[in-house]
Amino acid sequence: MSDNEDLIRLPARDVVQLLEIGEVSALELIDVALTRIEKVEPQVNALPTLCPERARKQAKNLPRRPDNAHGWLGGLPVAIKDLMDVEGVRTTYASPIYTDHVPTASHPMVERLEANGGVVLAKSNTPEFGAGGSTFNEVFGKTRNPWNTSLTCGGSSGGAAVALATGEVWLAHGSDHGGSLRKPGSFCSVVGLRPSPGRVTRGTVGNLFSPSSVEGPMARDVPDLALFLDAITGRDPRDPLTIAPPPQSFFETTMSALAKGRDAAPKRIGFTVDYGGAVPVAKAVREITAAAARRFEDLGTVVEEAYPELGQIDEAFQILRAQIFVVSRELELQRHRDQIKADVIWNTEKGLAQTPSQLAWAERERAAFYRRVIGFFETYDLLVCPVVNVPPFDVNWRYVDTVDGVKIENYIAGSLTTSAISMTACPAISVPAGFDEYGRPIGLQIVGKPQDETGLLAAAALFEEMVGLNQLLPIDPKPGEVPPI
Repeated sequence: MSDNEDLIRLPARDVVQLLEIGEVSALELIDVALTRIEKVEPQVNALPTLCPERARKQAKNLPRRPDNAHGWLGGLPVAIKDLMDVEGVRTTYASPIYTDHVPTASHPMVERLEANGGVVLAKSNTPEFGAGGSTFNEVFGKTRNPWNTSLTCGGSSGGAAVALATGEVWLAHGSDHGGSLRKPGSFCSVVGLRPSPGRVTRGTVGNLFSPSSVEGPMARDVPDLALFLDAITGRDPRDPLTIAPPPQSFFETTMSALAKGRDAAPKRIGFTVDYGGAVPVAKAVREITAAAARRFEDLGTVVEEAYPELGQIDEAFQILRAQIFVVSRELELQRHRDQIKADVIWNTEKGLAQTPSQLAWAERERAAFYRRVIGFFETYDLLVCPVVNVPPFDVNWRYVDTVDGVKIENYIAGSLTTSAISMTACPAISVPAGFDEYGRPIGLQIVGKPQDETGLLAAAALFEEMVGLNQLLPIDPKPGEVPPI
């Protein structure tokens, strides 16, 4: 194995240590990552925009390490989703409207990341405006799943997940509304965390007072993800929902939990595959996630079938999501309708047609669901369930329209396993759980108590250590056929 391959395979935390002691430089890591990108990118199309000269400039002018810094990355190259502005770097939001857009200022999260020693090397592919469960757009085309390039990587942080799985970068940023950090994590066998609203700044978006959409970290394993979360978390006066980080870093508490082992394990978790039949779930997903959840028993955890009743949270989510599209896309729809994809038009026009009574009902339904979730957490430390109700599917499909004999009306309706959790504002993580008979990755979703990323990351790290699937990464992309339905 070459030195380059050695570095690519190291966890991000180990590479940061090498940077700290001077065994490797940020400039060398940029070259290592670019070599890997050149090798695998033609097969997957995960990082369509590179900014090596800007990255080299950043690497030569790294900021001084803050005193008692949490999440210091020391010059580690990272990828930023192409929905987030990076100063001087082409940022298209995956839309033909913004094909040539080059922002003059970076998003506040990017500013924080760079202040903590992260070096932006690339922008990762995403569906147009992040709307979609499969990553493709008219600007850059499709991103393919490295486990089988005939399959989708999921969306909307699909390029980020693929870049991690193939070793193009060590850490990658994503965002999540209905499952966009968790679903690609599941489909690509990496780790994606939807943090609590306010944990990571959303900058200056129009819906600053909504908890629905969040920014968050992706990585190849849980400790690396915790390190990345430390690098991007914290108060930001430009975002009114942001909260202060905990006194002890997420990375430190995660590593402490691993050292303690069973003593740090959750006492009792509730597990469900389908919320009592409310969610259609494919057979392979049922079997693999059920077996994975039982692995917690090896830690001494009590595992019981239990879950909060969903009620009509699926309809409430679609109503409130459509209103967010009105906030973010109404003006663009007026000016550039012919350049916007059908899913975005549908979401926005659904919101425009809704009545105040419908919005009021959806808010009441969300509040009632949240109260049931809080009641659930009075008994259980965690909720464990599938991330996605199907394995990765054909890269040419927008979504799977039939699951377990049930017709799925639209791509959002097929994301209830994640969108329902988004409505709770609880942190949730996707961790690799196994592979089906066709070698398709399937993830386990672990949901924590409100604002308890610390406990969630600890439990996820202990589960990951038992299962060991993170040891398979990174991989070279593999061609394959689409399995039968």
